[in-house]
Amino acid sequence: MLFSDVVGVSATVRATRSRKTKIATLARLLTSAAPRELVPVVAWVSGELPQGRIGAGWRTLTAMDGVPAVAATLTVSAVDSALGDLAETSGPGSTARRKELLAALWSAATRDEQGFLLRLLTGELRQGALVAIVSEAVAAAAAVPPDLVRRAYMLSGQLPVTAEAALTGGAEALAGFRLEVGRPIQPMLASPGASLDEALAEFDGVVSVEHKMDGARIQVHRDGDQVRVFTRTLREITAGVPELVELVAGLDCTSVVLDGETLALTDSGRPRPFQETMSRFAEVSSTRELLLHPYFFDCLYLDGRDLLDAPLSERRAALTKVAGAHSIPALIGPVAEAAAEYFDGALAAGHEGIMIKSLTAPYAAGRRGRAWQKIKPTHTLDLIVLGAEWGYGRRAGYLSNLHLGARDPETGDPVMVGKTFKGLTDALLQWQTAEFPRHERTRDQSTVYLRPELVVEIALDGVQVSPRYPGGVALRFARVVRYRPDKGPVEADTIDAVRSLLP
Repeated sequence: MLFSDVVGVSATVRATRSRKTKIATLARLLTSAAPRELVPVVAWVSGELPQGRIGAGWRTLTAMDGVPAVAATLTVSAVDSALGDLAETSGPGSTARRKELLAALWSAATRDEQGFLLRLLTGELRQGALVAIVSEAVAAAAAVPPDLVRRAYMLSGQLPVTAEAALTGGAEALAGFRLEVGRPIQPMLASPGASLDEALAEFDGVVSVEHKMDGARIQVHRDGDQVRVFTRTLREITAGVPELVELVAGLDCTSVVLDGETLALTDSGRPRPFQETMSRFAEVSSTRELLLHPYFFDCLYLDGRDLLDAPLSERRAALTKVAGAHSIPALIGPVAEAAAEYFDGALAAGHEGIMIKSLTAPYAAGRRGRAWQKIKPTHTLDLIVLGAEWGYGRRAGYLSNLHLGARDPETGDPVMVGKTFKGLTDALLQWQTAEFPRHERTRDQSTVYLRPELVVEIALDGVQVSPRYPGGVALRFARVVRYRPDKGPVEADTIDAVRSLLP
């Protein structure tokens, strides 16, 4: 398959807002791809690279000035191979070698192909082909039920691998995916709850009420003596968290998969700021002395038994059995008064709030449904930073007032919903001013506009209708809580979530 075929489909998908057209167009592309081409093609149309990072930054890529090829001759395999060579280039002389490889690829690409490569490699391929849409296109191309594709993807954690199985082995190959100890799965996600009383009523009180901790999500796999730890984005961090590895290795079991949170605590046992916990997850961490404490809230697998489809009541019993004191505190089936007291206690202990979880629901990997609801004292949203204005007065010389956007669930594009400079400490102002130019898209006299890469948690009192912003809504009394380095823009809250807060 020619690389230009992928580029052309991307342009078609980008030009339409019709979900049906996007899926049909992508399905035709996948049907015409050879089996060995499926992994890179599916990754590319999802805006990802099979190789992950290739070691070429924004400045390097935007400086490429090779004369574009007149005719499209690049194949999918050739481009995938070139990107693989780039990713594997390291050591002395790697910078020069990487530039040579990029120059060769650029000179062989047409103008349209160069544009696609630039957007793909810089994370700006916002064409509306989100993972959900590509998953449906895979199902259409393979003539299998979409739910089968979604479940296989949740279990494999890799949509290109799932697509390859679907299009080469059909439903039988997809049904063969199982929870495999050592291979992370997509985590189950929670939705914001309106209120404690409404959440309890929705499940008739058949719930587990748990602390909502301000920590980092972890998924821990143990198979015999081998323990592996993954983040919510499925990145492995085993080598950086030896205390967690040692703890799980000492549990009374042979094999287990646990889901939970980990956080750093003060000497008095209160949670440290989220950024301090996240500093342990950095690729180069200087805070090894800051010990992490795990709080597991789910057991997905125990000694040969897959518990994904079991109700939470059964999974919690397994969790209590294997993790004991390391399981998160919970009230099972409490009356409203007890749940309210528990909520107050969680806040007093320094936590964000509580989680209300249906005891009858299975573990819906990768889904953000109503079975888990988070209850906080104020509304919070994870929004995308679109830009920042230069401050004045005390903030002169600093990038201050943030432009905030929510994610369009159909296109993936950010939709601006407000601005704020409230909640920004001196340390955050200094960090923003140093960090934002690394994500710069363009600028004018007053504002630096960013590529949609950074996610920030915003607290707000509510939302109001407003013609000022493209989304038709505006945030009320928005203030910065913290940045979320553990989340990418695809995990930001949607414009629908923002609108749902309208009175």
